[in-house]
Amino acid sequence: MKEMTKEWLKAAEDDLDVIEEILDVKHLTNMVAFHAQQAIEKSFKAILEEKEIEIIKMHKLETLLSKIKNYLNFTIDLQLIKRLDEVYIESRYPSDIGLLPNGKPGYEEAKKFYQFAKMIFSNIKNLLS
Repeated sequence: MKEMTKEWLKAAEDDLDVIEEILDVKHLTNMVAFHAQQAIEKSFKAILEEKEIEIIKMHKLETLLSKIKNYLNFTIDLQLIKRLDEVYIESRYPSDIGLLPNGKPGYEEAKKFYQFAKMIFSNIKNLLS
């Protein structure tokens, strides 16, 4: 594995570590969503790096997934990818200014985001090892 690939995976793992620290803090569900999105984005970019595919400066998971899907040996729930794309930018701003139309993700949804991000990270790490 290339050194830069390892760096992408380490950065993704750091986001998962942050989620583990804040997951039970009920008012931080927006931040769980943010770090879940980031962990998945960085995991996807690890594949791009390893396969020497240009890493574009973007955060949209659905677009990144389209660039790496042929390298995956596991299934990814596209609905969860789309949901995380919806809440990525909005998760960093107050919902009362209308940027997060449905408000913060609920606690159960936040846990689902974490489990999803952790699954993707683990599968990609194993795939690239």
